[in-house]
Parts: sequence; C-alpha cells; structure tokens
Amino acid sequence: MEVCVPPHSSFIQSSSPHRQRESRSCLWSSSPLLCTYGEFQSKYSTNGVTITMSNTLTFDRGWSSRIRFDARCYLSPKEDIQKTHFSYKFQRTNKSSRCILVRSELAEAGTPDSYPISDLKLGSKIRGIFFYGVTSLSAIFLFIIMLGAHPFVLLLDRYRRRAHHLVAKIWATCTVTPFYKVQFEGLENLPKPETPAVYVSNHQSFLDIYTLLTLGRSFKFISKTAIFLIPIIGWAMFLMGTIPLKRMDSRSQLDCLKRCMALVKNGASVFFFPEGTRSRNGKLGAFKKGAFSIAAKTGVPVVPITLEGTGNIMPAGMETILNSGSVRVIIHKPIEGNDAEALCTEARKIISAALDKDE
Repeated sequence: MEVCVPPHSSFIQSSSPHRQRESRSCLWSSSPLLCTYGEFQSKYSTNGVTITMSNTLTFDRGWSSRIRFDARCYLSPKEDIQKTHFSYKFQRTNKSSRCILVRSELAEAGTPDSYPISDLKLGSKIRGIFFYGVTSLSAIFLFIIMLGAHPFVLLLDRYRRRAHHLVAKIWATCTVTPFYKVQFEGLENLPKPETPAVYVSNHQSFLDIYTLLTLGRSFKFISKTAIFLIPIIGWAMFLMGTIPLKRMDSRSQLDCLKRCMALVKNGASVFFFPEGTRSRNGKLGAFKKGAFSIAAKTGVPVVPITLEGTGNIMPAGMETILNSGSVRVIIHKPIEGNDAEALCTEARKIISAALDKDE
C-alpha cells in the first residue's frame, strides 16, 4: 500500500542532527485511516530527511493492524519546512515539494491467514445480489407450502419432520444450482434414512447450510436464537425443528444437548459444526465434544463430513459477494464408540486428512 503524506508543521527543522518528536499525522490513502499518534525519528542531512514510524493504526472497518513505515522525504534546500501544506491537492499547490511515499508492511492483520481473495470484482457482488434474490423469492413460495403442511407434520411425524426437510431441499437446490455446482462423494457411507445419527462437519461459510440441505437428509441443525427472528427463513427453521442456542449461556447449551438427545432417542438425526463457528482462514479449528457426547450416550454412529470450496465462494465475513466455483461434499464412513473424547479425536482426524489431501 502506498500512502502520500503532505509535509506539514509536525516536521520542524532543527539545527541538531538528530531530533525525536511525538506528533500527530493524518495519512491519506484510498482506504480511509483514522489519525493516530506516532513517534517520528527524524534524521536531517543535506540530501533529505529520513523518517521512521512504528505504531498501531485503527482502520475504518473496525480492525487494527501493526504497521511499520519507512520513508524518505526529499525537499528543496531553500524551502521553508515549517510551512503548513494542509490541502487534499497539496501536490498541485506546491510543486516544489515532493510527497512522501510510504510503503507499509502489514506485520499482523486483524484476521490472520484469511482466504486468498483478490480484488473484489463487480461480477462477484452482482452474483451475490442475484443469489439473495433467488433464495428470498423461492423461500416465500415454499414457506407457504411448509406452513400449510405443518399441522399434518406435527400429527404424523413430529420428530423427524421429513416433509419439511423435503421442502428445504427443494429450496436449497433452487438457490445453489444457478450459482455453483455441488459434487457428492461417499454417498454409500450414509446411514439408512430411518437410522438416527450424529452428523459433524467442518464449517467454512454461510453456504454450508445450503449445501448440506441439498443432501436431502432430515437432520436437525443447531442455530443461534437471533436467526429465528429473520422473516421467512427463521420462521421456516422453527417449523423444521431447528434447535436454538445461546452461545454464551451455559443453561442454553445444556438445554440444547438435552433436546438433541431426546430427538436422537426418538429416531431423528442431529447435525453439528463442532468448531462452533465458521473458519476465517480455511483451517480446521478445535472440536468441541458436545456432539460426540450425545453419540456416545445414545449409541448412534457419528458421520463425519468434509466440505470443500464453500469458503472460497463466499468467505466468512464477506456474505455480500459470491465468487464462482464448485463445492465438494465428502461423506466418510460412520464411526461408533462410547468414548466421546475418542470419537472427537477420530472425527477431526478424518476431516483434517481430507482437507490436507485436497491442498
């Protein structure tokens, strides 16, 4: 990144060959930065001025970055260095001064090792707009069907709610088909539809839910309570029997686990993202043991699933864009056991190996 800094009164000429001064500097660039205090170490010579600064800048997007500046400013020997040039067009108003070119090095980013995303193209943003348009329109129509069928679903299939999940599969398929291709591997490893199981997967993107719904299995997701307030989508999740969770509430977490165990005992399957949240760098995070405790206590198999590609199409934190690409869903062989710790370790090892192999 290159930033032009106009010379101004914070640089004060001194007869001393070395001078240190703390001053405020406003850096102008294509990405607006906030003013910050920096410690300037100035070394004057006949040829120019060397300026070094090390400080933490706060960007307008809410994240911080440790930036090291190393710059050299060449000035006319006869120019009054104390003169203030406070103008956005300072290069035109005072041509005798050369702007300071600052090359910054990001030593620590706010979201380290993030997905390698190039310049956001206009096409990706347009695709994102159309994506949400398609999913909203199809959700309205299909929600009406789901709402009409709900009394019969509660009466005939209270726990699994297969009719609702069929509607959800149609909705997800209509949404993703125009934008990216989904490839399934290992479908033969899926338990029989009537067999309850605990499904676990890595979590990369907002698109993971859409992708998994196209699988057509009636498993219950776990979702933040705030999502249920979203019109149509949140209401449909409620009708499907999605399990609410307050992440920072220990009582809510305990109630969630109890509800999952009750669903499994009544023949339904549950789905967990053991990482707890989406990965912002594509790397597999640590697994929480809640899902595996349910499997160990109820004696149902754990089905590990690896998702590849969703993080590149719609990276976490960038839900307004949609890049082109394809997604691969790998269903691994079920694992069983009565030791939650061993199940957790084995499932993570399987998913991690598939991700590493793809790299």
